[in-house]
Amino acid sequence: MTPGRAARTILRAGAVALPVLAVTHAAPAVSAFGSLRNRLMPRLAGQGRLDHVALTFDDGPDHLSTPHFLRLLDTRELRATFFLLGSMAVRSPGLVREMSAAGHEIALHGWAHRPLLWRGPRATYDDLARARDTVAGLTSTPPRFFRPPYGVMTTGAHLACRRLGLTPVLWTAWGEDWRKRATPRIVHDTVVADLRGGGTILLHDSDCTSTTGSWRNTLGALPRLLDTCRESGWAVGPLRDHGRHVPEGCGL
Repeated sequence: MTPGRAARTILRAGAVALPVLAVTHAAPAVSAFGSLRNRLMPRLAGQGRLDHVALTFDDGPDHLSTPHFLRLLDTRELRATFFLLGSMAVRSPGLVREMSAAGHEIALHGWAHRPLLWRGPRATYDDLARARDTVAGLTSTPPRFFRPPYGVMTTGAHLACRRLGLTPVLWTAWGEDWRKRATPRIVHDTVVADLRGGGTILLHDSDCTSTTGSWRNTLGALPRLLDTCRESGWAVGPLRDHGRHVPEGCGL
């Protein structure tokens, strides 16, 4: 085979291989579709025992907003799971220690709030490892759970989680509390529309990636949301107390 023909063969092979690699990388992103995830991927969606609801917060810790959530939860004698950004944790190390000491579960949201779809496997691993090591250094406990920014997983993210001993968890109901149009009532009603026993709630204790001041709507919605859960007979707590409920025939 001549050098020119060999080069053309390699280019044609690459043209075929690149789309295949791209599809392989992005395939897990289908889990971002809530209805599909809740039905076919109960473990990834965070479905637990039917008498319990997991309360989770993303994007903190924020020294301006997170303490308000901690005080409210303390008055209710409740604990939650906080998915921290490593880049935020290093700004408020004392707050991270306070959250852990109060009994809240500290989990990972990565180092930077950037879509994993645009990162390769190595960059993804480095991001998660940096965040994990930072959080473990502050709390003396390696985090167990990971939630990707925007809820979009990739093959590289799954592989990184496996290497780092992390379990990916998304959510079954969220408040869309980052939106400009959000109000405490809208946040509450949006969560409740999809919430069932065994569900995992996603809210935000920081506005670092949301509309400025949006955390106030979340905080305003939280008391009524907790009351709704109690009236429905659901205990509220962190993911570590959530258990695992996998319907028959679902192995994901």
